Amino acid sequence: MAAQVQRMSRLMVKTLRDDPADAETLSHKLLVRAGYVRRNAAGIWSWLPLGKRALENVTRVVREEMDAIGAQEVLLPALLPKEPYEATGRWEEYGAELFRLKDRKGAEYLLGPTHEEIFTQLVKDQCTSYKDLPVILYQIQAKYRDEARPRSGILRGREFQMKDSYSFDTTDEGLAESYALHRAAYIKIFERLGLSHRIVSAVSGAMGGSASEEFLAPAAAGEDTFVYCPSCDYAANTEAVTFAAQVASGDHPAVEELDTPETPTIETLAALLEVPASATLKNLLVKVDGEIVAVGVPGDREVDLGKLTDHLAPATVELVTADDFTGRPDLVRGYVGPQGLEKVRYIADPRVARGTAWITGANKPDTHARNVVAGRDFEVDDYLDVVVVQDGDPCPQCGTGLKLDRAIEIGHIFQLGRKYADAFQLDVLGQNGKPARVTMGSYGIGVSRAVAALAEQTADEQGLCWPREIAPADVHVVAAGKALQTELALDVADQLAAAGLRVLVDERPGVSPGVKFTDAELIGVPKILVAGRRSAEGVVELKDRRTGEREELPVSEAIARLRG
Repeated sequence: MAAQVQRMSRLMVKTLRDDPADAETLSHKLLVRAGYVRRNAAGIWSWLPLGKRALENVTRVVREEMDAIGAQEVLLPALLPKEPYEATGRWEEYGAELFRLKDRKGAEYLLGPTHEEIFTQLVKDQCTSYKDLPVILYQIQAKYRDEARPRSGILRGREFQMKDSYSFDTTDEGLAESYALHRAAYIKIFERLGLSHRIVSAVSGAMGGSASEEFLAPAAAGEDTFVYCPSCDYAANTEAVTFAAQVASGDHPAVEELDTPETPTIETLAALLEVPASATLKNLLVKVDGEIVAVGVPGDREVDLGKLTDHLAPATVELVTADDFTGRPDLVRGYVGPQGLEKVRYIADPRVARGTAWITGANKPDTHARNVVAGRDFEVDDYLDVVVVQDGDPCPQCGTGLKLDRAIEIGHIFQLGRKYADAFQLDVLGQNGKPARVTMGSYGIGVSRAVAALAEQTADEQGLCWPREIAPADVHVVAAGKALQTELALDVADQLAAAGLRVLVDERPGVSPGVKFTDAELIGVPKILVAGRRSAEGVVELKDRRTGEREELPVSEAIARLRG
């Protein structure tokens, strides 16, 4: 079937020479400069013709691979009632990121960030017997999140395109099979898209459930940090890295109080005592649902508030303020120690193991204590892995030093279990004639985010550089300017289209060859064919956008080469 030729003279595209003033990431700069997207407001973007083609190409690949595992596509509303999300607790758990609104009668709604509740209700209505399961349903639609600081163009917007799918099974073994199907499908999708990716262990967060993995695209613009082991296959989001607690052995002297004036920070304390920060115990005070909690970590480490929040979810976690010390003589700002704390829950990182000795606050102004031993002088209520992971931390599997890298999250898969089925009493009639509680999986791909991730990974100094599967055209034909060259360019474009290739042809009158060549590099179609100085001889130049290799060929040979 013949493909369509898109003439640049009729295409709504306005390329820019300079980067947008507010652009921070490479994809943000180039997608705007190349005329793929346009900003409407903070975190809200329009997809222009070239961008819509690239977006649709990603969508097509996702849809084909989802259909290949037997998933069925539906389309549910984005405007959703409050009540299902109240039933699961997520109306409150999502916090400020959830778009909430009321209709003229005062009824409350939300703009869907994910659709677990609504799909559960759908299956409850449609499936009544074990014979109706397993089933996998998916949709590709706009999702919404009220980002506090929308940035990086389409990488972090308030409205974004997403594929979300949900599996429903009667057994845990069936859920594991559905999870494995999605995992394999995601690998195929990202390989077809040309996205370099890593699969890492992750935490479930507000989604709930047990097993969870992220698909990350390594990129300098990534907002996710992950670790990997150079010696084994271990890889994880930093929030999912765990450290096993080990009991220390040996005797320690009695607690000794030290006069340490004006040392409210780890840095000032370590300098005064001439000890490494790792010998000190840092105690961070937070409020968990309004109650003060102390979190102890080695002095050379920082508390990962994201990890802490995930561990304590759905409770709200926030830092204490100066007002929280009022009326609490046991809490001396800058000199808090775990020994002698009154009515304060004490959480510690596993590195604060039983038998380890520390220099820490003495709960008196300008005073610290030495030889404060965990398990002897204070007790830990809960051990939680809450430190920020550092380069070189031991791999949980083999002990080798871990490496850190930045990445863009492009997919996430969860074994949800029965959280949502329990909330809505989703049962089917089992083989034994008794009700069987359904178990679920949830699986997401950031479709619009994948476009940005591809731009981040593949662009070069000249502009975008798309893999063929995603590019808005297969060939960008450029007429250098003269009438003969334009005539040849249009003729070649028609022949390529007749051969089934998607063609973008730049025949714009009055536009210099230099501008056309620059735009071709910026737009990033994989192959560029130029009708130039040897057009009268029927010879064109064929350029590979990625490698930069150029070759002059007769028209017939160039067409044959492009047809493959």
